[in-house]
Amino acid sequence: MVIPTKKVVEKQCHFCADNKIEVDYKDVQTLRRFVSSYLKIAPRRRSGLCALHQRKVARAIKQARISSLMGYVAK
Repeated sequence: MVIPTKKVVEKQCHFCADNKIEVDYKDVQTLRRFVSSYLKIAPRRRSGLCALHQRKVARAIKQARISSLMGYVAK
């Protein structure tokens, strides 16, 4: 008996696919893709980023929060 398995589709990193090297903390629209509805930073398995860009995005989100471009909590 063969048990059907789910196909795992790996997401490609958003920044690697677009050949973007730097993650800008002032680009809030792009950073909003990588936070949840409660403004928590999404993990790699959900965001689909590579390890290098996940660290850069996390740092950029924190920088945007400090400079008041993004909130810490949802309203």
